[in-house]
Amino acid sequence: MEVQKGKRAAGGKPLKEKTTKAERRAIQEAQRAAKAAAKGEGSKASAAAATRVNPTSTGKSVKPDAQKKDNSAVTASEKKGADRQPDKDRKKETPHPRMQFDDENRVEKAKKRSVVKQTEARNRVELFRHLPQYEHGTRLLELESKFFKLESVHPAVYKVGLQFLAGEISGGNARCIAMLQAFQESIRDYSTPPEKALIRDLTTKINSYVSFLIECRPLSISMGNAIRFLKTQIANLPLNLSESEAKANLISDIERFINEKIIIADKVIVKHAVTKIRDGDVLLTYASSSAVEMMLVQAHELGKQFRVVIVDSRPKLEGQRLLRRLVGKGICCTYTHINAVSYVMHEATKVFLGASSVLSNGTVYSRVGTACVAMVAHQFRVPVLICCEAYKFHQRVQLDSICFNELGDPDVVSRDYTRKEINSLDGWANNENLQPLNLIYDATPSDYVSMIITDYGMVPPTSVPVIVREYCRDQLWL
Repeated sequence: MEVQKGKRAAGGKPLKEKTTKAERRAIQEAQRAAKAAAKGEGSKASAAAATRVNPTSTGKSVKPDAQKKDNSAVTASEKKGADRQPDKDRKKETPHPRMQFDDENRVEKAKKRSVVKQTEARNRVELFRHLPQYEHGTRLLELESKFFKLESVHPAVYKVGLQFLAGEISGGNARCIAMLQAFQESIRDYSTPPEKALIRDLTTKINSYVSFLIECRPLSISMGNAIRFLKTQIANLPLNLSESEAKANLISDIERFINEKIIIADKVIVKHAVTKIRDGDVLLTYASSSAVEMMLVQAHELGKQFRVVIVDSRPKLEGQRLLRRLVGKGICCTYTHINAVSYVMHEATKVFLGASSVLSNGTVYSRVGTACVAMVAHQFRVPVLICCEAYKFHQRVQLDSICFNELGDPDVVSRDYTRKEINSLDGWANNENLQPLNLIYDATPSDYVSMIITDYGMVPPTSVPVIVREYCRDQLWL
């Protein structure tokens, strides 16, 4: 027996009006008809919906106001999701986050999505199993063979990825500029597909390009900051702009980022760093940093008398190229390897080093060997000055170089290409007890850093969080 309207239950609370099955079915039919009408299936579906809304078996009818609300809500949701890509497609295009490579299931899934054929190294170091470790021998040839087959990757981005993989472009600033210029080319050639929004589709394209670059070589922290800046600029594009105007704005934003945050920032760093050089100084530097090189050349052009000690290490031997360039400019130089750094440190009056990034706790993240040089200089009471652009700062805190790092080709560690007669480690991959390790970066604690020279001025390591909080977040890359 149905409870009539107005009656109360035993507890004194009024009972809700009971809806019959026919009424519920009528409401569902109305919503389905509204969805069909929103998708453009024609006026027949809407006419059929109008006849289904008034059921005859109950004597009750659905109120027209409620029907309008249901239809408007469904139509609004359909319009909102009309330009949205399906979840599966979006998940495939978005760059996968930094993952633990000792998780076999996730590694297998990543291999299926990858464009570059990934062959895992056989002799892996147990402490670094969570980092990507691949054999570098066949990857470049396999990727070059797909140059004209990959339609999802723009040719400019593809070329930059090949150069990253081959090692033709190295260094934080050089890699970041090359990546941003490739994005500029891809944006110039971009056209919005029909029935899609520029903001969402272009973001998806950039995500796919980033995923490809990560497969070629893991991104540096500075490149990640630049990508976040570009995505923020895309998301903040005004909706009333035409496609050509939006593309012009993005290209201009990228050009402004390169000029202000890299080129002009280096000039400001050089201007500050030169003031720390006095006549008769012996300046020690490690490997090769573009900012440090510009500072040394500028000081020499100003007529300051000093000598440079270049400390280098295998396998890249970047200091040799720096040595040739400085000697060509007429600067007096001394060259040595890192195993002799404690012997030459007593001559140095200042140490100038570059950085891949500076973290919010003052830790300097740079090429492997930097921490060793900084610690030796600290022991000899020699001030250590770090030259680093502010766009490389990051709010992350890192206490070691194990959790986050990059592994290079272990084969270059076992070979000395300058002395081909030494081949005692040939065939090392067949020996399970031999595990060569080629780390790319290390972390220098802030205790061993005297000053950080940046485009916002010369600051101690303890002031890095202030720059990150007050400046970097306002610039939209953190």
